[in-house]
Amino acid sequence: MSDPMRPRASLRTAVVWEVLKDALDRRVKATGRDALDVLDTGGGSGNFAVPAARLGHRVTVVDPSPNALFALERRAAEAGVADRVKGVQGDAHGLFDVVERGGYDAVLCHGVLEYVDDPAEGVRNAVAALRPEGVLSLLAAGLGGAVLARALAGHFKEAKHALEDPNGRWGEGDPVPHRFTVEQLTALVEGAGLRVGAVHGVRVFADLVPGVLVDTEPGALDALLKLEEAAAEFPAFHSVATQLHVLGETQASADA
Repeated sequence: MSDPMRPRASLRTAVVWEVLKDALDRRVKATGRDALDVLDTGGGSGNFAVPAARLGHRVTVVDPSPNALFALERRAAEAGVADRVKGVQGDAHGLFDVVERGGYDAVLCHGVLEYVDDPAEGVRNAVAALRPEGVLSLLAAGLGGAVLARALAGHFKEAKHALEDPNGRWGEGDPVPHRFTVEQLTALVEGAGLRVGAVHGVRVFADLVPGVLVDTEPGALDALLKLEEAAAEFPAFHSVATQLHVLGETQASADA
């Protein structure tokens, strides 16, 4: 069983993993190669890198944190995929100081755009790392989910502030520098020259449901996961999702 499908963690990653796995499978069929070259920017301790390596792919993880890369190395070794996972210290801004331009079949950019000064540059760099036929998996914090969460917690002024703030922040104490709408993320992807293949809402309900209910009610976790997966593709729920996932495809890949 892959890491993204662990109980609890599955609520945060299962939808993205299924979309990503399908995209990788399609690239395998299109290229005729069993192993793809995957770049995971901001990949941390390997939540997606290790499962991708388990599928047989070669994964390079770029992350600014030495501690995260150490954890990645340990995790890859425990999973028996240390020979297919490489960790490199770096960030999205100086990406090509540490990795090859145009050398990857798939690029993961998960939880990165929220923290870069120029999100458009971050996406352009990710796209520039792709081969002529490739896919981009982009995951970022959603504006609507934060507004809804603050409102339900009784912080109505903060909810309104986030709604009106250019960066989607609810105040000075907000730990997330940027949040996005679907329109903003798809514009970034298209502006970098890719076609938007799919959009999914992630953690539509999971962050709003009391943890004690999920932990104690028999079958609740599985039922909630199935609900998340069912709601993820509905545009109506994208506007209240905690995170938004956009799959971008190069034109050559889309035409293949």
